[in-house]
Amino acid sequence: MNTSTEVLPVVVIGAGPVGLAAAARLVERGIEPLVLETGPAAATAVRAWSHVRLFSPWGEVVDPAAEKLLAPTGWVRPDPVTYPSGGDWAERYLQPLADVLGAHVRYDATVTGVSRAGRDRVVDADRESRPFVVQYETGGGREQRVLARAVIDASGTWSTPGPAGGSGLPALGEKAAQDRISYRVPDLDDPAVRARYAGRRTAVIGSGASAFTALAYLADLATNEERGAGTHAVWILRRGISGSTFGGGEADQLPARGALGLAAKAAVDGGYADAVTGFRTDAIERDGDGRMVLVGDDGRRLDPVDEIIALTGFRPDLSFLGELRLGLDARLQAPTALAPLIDPNRHSCGTVSPHGVHELSHPDKGLYLVGMKSYGRAPTFLAMTGYEQVRSIAAHLAGDHEAAGRVELTLPETGVCGGAGLFDQPEAADDTGGGCCAAPATLTVGVGAPTRSGGC
Repeated sequence: MNTSTEVLPVVVIGAGPVGLAAAARLVERGIEPLVLETGPAAATAVRAWSHVRLFSPWGEVVDPAAEKLLAPTGWVRPDPVTYPSGGDWAERYLQPLADVLGAHVRYDATVTGVSRAGRDRVVDADRESRPFVVQYETGGGREQRVLARAVIDASGTWSTPGPAGGSGLPALGEKAAQDRISYRVPDLDDPAVRARYAGRRTAVIGSGASAFTALAYLADLATNEERGAGTHAVWILRRGISGSTFGGGEADQLPARGALGLAAKAAVDGGYADAVTGFRTDAIERDGDGRMVLVGDDGRRLDPVDEIIALTGFRPDLSFLGELRLGLDARLQAPTALAPLIDPNRHSCGTVSPHGVHELSHPDKGLYLVGMKSYGRAPTFLAMTGYEQVRSIAAHLAGDHEAAGRVELTLPETGVCGGAGLFDQPEAADDTGGGCCAAPATLTVGVGAPTRSGGC
């Protein structure tokens, strides 16, 4: 086996926003990328929440190197002050970018293991000079391997959502209730999905952006007498409600992000959702009618619900990295040097310091976890942060250490973070004179349906 790393590609795991940005940055630096994507098209995870609108506008979710790569094709970035949905992001930017990268992207390629060529996790001898070996399965189940000079893992955390259970483990009975539990924000424009929640009582577990979005969607459905009369949400919070529960609101420098908290508050204030605080789910039981009863670790039993939406965050899947030497924080499962910078007990996404190759390195040199996966269990990630990460890593791999250590990012401050955003505010809600991106001072829930287009 020829183990020289000089002519080998850099393998990028995942063709999502940050993975494709990494590939674009590598191409810009004259380094060959090979992107392995588990799905049949680019941005598989983003497409799974295509109905949800980002809280960052187009101007903040397009990587500059990617835009340069797209420019010769005639691609034009959408209006930078408008907010894309997940579907817009995938179809209007990410898939075109993957198409430009062409043979550098392989689809239906699920990575099952990464190691050092000829060296398992235990062996020290000659370790750093050995290339990485990446093993993956194709859509047809065929196993393949490729050697790499470095590995950039941008596989995200979408595939591993947190459980409803308050201890970090699934609640007792959670597995048996899987048919009535969703771990994603539901698409209520889909008739089949809407029928599941319309006129029913749904528990929403979580306190982040995704929970805010689900509450607003359910509240909007409840105001539609024809489609959703009787729809009601029970909002389950593991902590109490305080001044920070609903995020930055009108003070948020990302107005759509602030709108998430305002919408959740409007759902509670309007009577479309009841808030249950200080409740950590210990068990999920069935009553005589087959409805679900949530039981807290303090013995409290809530009134029965028909459905549960558990939005308790996501976790990194580290299983296929088991033969590598990772340096991870014991709490967050983020790179050791990065963890203090992103601790959600101290930081929102806007107060996270820009960081790059130095904070993202591991004991196995040449391995980098980037994007949402680099944040482990911290919910404070913004796309702009991921783009800065891969810019720094690509510069480092090209030997440009000055550029790798340079900070090239300024983040908006305050607010809530941790997931895709809600939707553009209804036109009637804006009376600030600031246009579609002004702070939504009068945003209300139930005034029209959430918009789904890419514009304001």
